[in-house]
Amino acid sequence: MDIDVAAKALKELGHPTRLTLFRCLVKAGHAGLPVGQLQETLQIPNSTLSHHLSSLMSAGLVKQQREGRVLHCIPQFECLDGLIAFLQEECCSDEKC
Repeated sequence: MDIDVAAKALKELGHPTRLTLFRCLVKAGHAGLPVGQLQETLQIPNSTLSHHLSSLMSAGLVKQQREGRVLHCIPQFECLDGLIAFLQEECCSDEKC
């Protein structure tokens, strides 16, 4: 993962509401959650939720998929896995044996 991409993802996850939102989606799994259910769970106004979702989508952490009248938010586990791998890739590499 490119350092700029990692920095963007970490920046967006650095906000408490966005981190809570992303954790809800990760907990829900690969199917994600409908926007309405997220709003109900987090108890934040729709406009605020939309703003935070937009930030997570711009970082590649969330995608949205429409099914009829329902808009689902889906966590992008590939991005999450890449971010974790980026953070761990040089773990202990400077440590002497």
